[in-house]
Amino acid sequence: MRFMMIVKADAESEAGAPPAPDALADMAAYNEDLVRAGVLLAADGLRPSRRGARVSTRDGRRTVTEGPFPEPETLVAGYWVIQAAAKDEAVAWALRCPAPEVEIRQVFEAAELHATS
Repeated sequence: MRFMMIVKADAESEAGAPPAPDALADMAAYNEDLVRAGVLLAADGLRPSRRGARVSTRDGRRTVTEGPFPEPETLVAGYWVIQAAAKDEAVAWALRCPAPEVEIRQVFEAAELHATS
């Protein structure tokens, strides 16, 4: 099973401030642990929302809103996608993560989506 571990944005990440050197070193060590364990599929940090855009649909019309977006705590600052046998394993990896808060979500697999149609 694949799981996405999501790190929420905060005022610092939205300001575009780079992580402190010690935080960066902790994150690099964590990423190396994921790689050594063979569970890491993808991982990236995201640029601040001021460099992004949001596409939404209302009444059948598509609208593009340029960033920045309010309420940084509702935004995503980065993520990992890992392969784990079960949610408990994904939680165990998240507990080791140096980020202050990590949300874990299981990824739908294509076969699951086709099985329900």
